[in-house]
Amino acid sequence: MFRAEPWLALTLAGALCGCADSARAPTPAALAVPAAAAVPALAPAAAYPVLNRLSWGASTSSMAALSAQGWPAYLRGQLYPAPLRLNPEAQRQIDAMRIAKTPVLPLVQALEQQRKEADAQTNDDAKKAAQQAYQQALNALQREASSRHLLRALYSPNQVQEQMVWFWLNHFSVHQGKGNLRALLGDYEESAIRPYALGHFRDLLGAVALHPAMLRYLDNEQNALGHLNENFARELMELHTLGVGAGYSQNDVQELARVLTGVGINQGTAQPGLKKEWQPLYVRRGLFEFNPARHDFAAKTLLGKPIRGQGLGELDEALDRLANHPATARFVCTKLARFWLADEVPPGLVQGMAAVFERSHGDIAAVLERLFSAPEFLVATPRKFKDPMRYVVSAVRLAYDQKVVLNTGPMLNWLNRMGEPLYGRLTPDGYPLDSSAWASPGQMATRFEIAKAIGSGSAGLFKVDGPQGQERAAFPQLANALYYQSIAKTLAPATVQALDQAVSPQEWNSFLLSAPEMMSR
Repeated sequence: MFRAEPWLALTLAGALCGCADSARAPTPAALAVPAAAAVPALAPAAAYPVLNRLSWGASTSSMAALSAQGWPAYLRGQLYPAPLRLNPEAQRQIDAMRIAKTPVLPLVQALEQQRKEADAQTNDDAKKAAQQAYQQALNALQREASSRHLLRALYSPNQVQEQMVWFWLNHFSVHQGKGNLRALLGDYEESAIRPYALGHFRDLLGAVALHPAMLRYLDNEQNALGHLNENFARELMELHTLGVGAGYSQNDVQELARVLTGVGINQGTAQPGLKKEWQPLYVRRGLFEFNPARHDFAAKTLLGKPIRGQGLGELDEALDRLANHPATARFVCTKLARFWLADEVPPGLVQGMAAVFERSHGDIAAVLERLFSAPEFLVATPRKFKDPMRYVVSAVRLAYDQKVVLNTGPMLNWLNRMGEPLYGRLTPDGYPLDSSAWASPGQMATRFEIAKAIGSGSAGLFKVDGPQGQERAAFPQLANALYYQSIAKTLAPATVQALDQAVSPQEWNSFLLSAPEMMSR
């Protein structure tokens, strides 16, 4: 159970004043909705805490949906969601983005041409300006991908799906700063992660393994016969599937790297010149390319079993082997339980989830149904401290519900300040899932500032970009029915006392968003 640090017991008022394209389509099994299983009853007192856990943060509208549908139907709809129908105003913002209007292949090719023209400038000042314009174009695409992600997290009714998109982006982490990866981020989330977030793990793994963002980030486009690069192979086993200590060897890493030779990227318009016998084995899908001239066709042995040299088909065989390994089931299910429930998860619960994973061939929704039906999940007591992403999104959802923000810039800035920007993890291990990584005094000081900005209505979330910089009036109404019917019942006496000392609605809002209860779920 989450326990507040002693310094959090300070009076809230005092604390606040002191702070200023995939390889395989989804399998039919991944698209089918299995027959409904029996779902344990949810105690009325646990409805708000469980909804807080199941979503990016409970809001008035999500609580109304749970109440109207009932717990079994609501959970079923989250695990097997209908196609996303976003708030129309949020959808209009997304539809206006370049990443939504331009497919990734012509987008990247246009940027590559821009880069080449910039580098070809002979005048130093003109060259510098052109190179800056190229970088700004990449930055704009990264911002669009991040803003789209936040808009969906805030307003999608499919909250489990949205959290799983974030979870898999973190599990299969790439960093925006490498090369032109900023141009690939939107497509990486849209085509390699989102369609498979609640499907089968093998389909997700295949989509990620062949996406140009991952291949570029982990240097596999440099991996070729006679020039072996083990980066992707190592992380594919250590971070994406089997996990550390699963019994694989350095030789397995090298063999998987040999399987991955020739798997890379082609940003041009022409395919390479190939010998006649290699032409049938050449594969090009968008930016993805398998070049048989760069592939090691010799026989290989992975995890004690042979893999016959056959080209790209070797990778399918290797990924099947990794995805179906018992160590992968344990590793993935442990991370899922830690993300959704608590830093220390009951071993029996993980074992039960792993058994479902193996039995269902990695059906992610079925694994989550086992987790969400567990007694440990259905309790009213908060179990986990919120990381920055969850705190920021939950605070805005609670403050504004379906009133759509016009500017995600402040949220992106808050995530940067707290060290968890989208696509910003430098190392491929993803952001830590442990509460201790996010509970420092510096983190809390920043959260108090965020609470004051949102609570006072001056956060800039409704300020329209542009020369005029106009801001719509949008004062949060936190003292609403959700508060009186649900939130108030979860507050400790010290929090209630601090709220009673507020001298204005703005201060009351800020105190509530700064409460220890708002920091955990």
